[in-house]
Amino acid sequence: MWTGDFWQALFLGALQGLTEFLPISSSAHLLILPWLLEWEPMGILFDVVLHGGTLLAILIYFRKEWKIFTLGILKRVRGTCSEFERNLVDSIVLGTVPAVVVALLFRGPIEVYARRPLVTVVTLILFGALLWWADTRGEKERSLSGITIRDGLLIGLAQALALVPGTSRSGVTITMALLLGFTRSESARYSFLLAGPIIALGALKGMQEMLVGTPEVAPHWMSVLGGILASFLVGYFCIKFFLRFLNRGSYLPFAVYRVALACFILAVAFR
Repeated sequence: MWTGDFWQALFLGALQGLTEFLPISSSAHLLILPWLLEWEPMGILFDVVLHGGTLLAILIYFRKEWKIFTLGILKRVRGTCSEFERNLVDSIVLGTVPAVVVALLFRGPIEVYARRPLVTVVTLILFGALLWWADTRGEKERSLSGITIRDGLLIGLAQALALVPGTSRSGVTITMALLLGFTRSESARYSFLLAGPIIALGALKGMQEMLVGTPEVAPHWMSVLGGILASFLVGYFCIKFFLRFLNRGSYLPFAVYRVALACFILAVAFR
């Protein structure tokens, strides 16, 4: 019955909205929790389409930044943009390229070999430790007004690693931004902005594959829409409160949570 799928989709959508922006890996939660609850998998394409809700949250919450970005593209073509507008546009565009290339070349093998509990355990611990290390080592002085093309490319290279479950797209990009000297809140802010294009491309690709796919990989549309709405609402408020938290707090609680989650998965999956 589709009603069962609908409530499952709402739960997974809310989970996606919460974990996409926190550096704790949305893919790990979407992979592990349905397995623990013994739910019938809704498929990786459904997981991808859920990003449509988080994309909407990014576009609405950062509407001022996206206005600057869009006008910056037009001014870039005319050669009338400021240095900040040029660097913001170029850093986001170039920062998106590595993840797109990796997705095109390695998405298949990653889906086959990387979506396993042991891989998730390793990446949760490894990149959680890196996040904590970067948070203690970074100078935390820079703001987005000083973003450069080099920054965007390096953070984009880090983003390409996020296709592996457990890595966390926000976590690995925030880690690189911290190492480049950005403040905690500005690291998260740029991470969310950089997420926009790659999430949009992924959601559109997933939607296209669902439209032409077989019934086995295409959930009921009511379930899909419910999941997207849940991921949008939870994602929007998650961005708001996470950025507010970073004005005073550190990334240590999230690093600790990642290790605890990895230990839990290890205990349950390999008992």
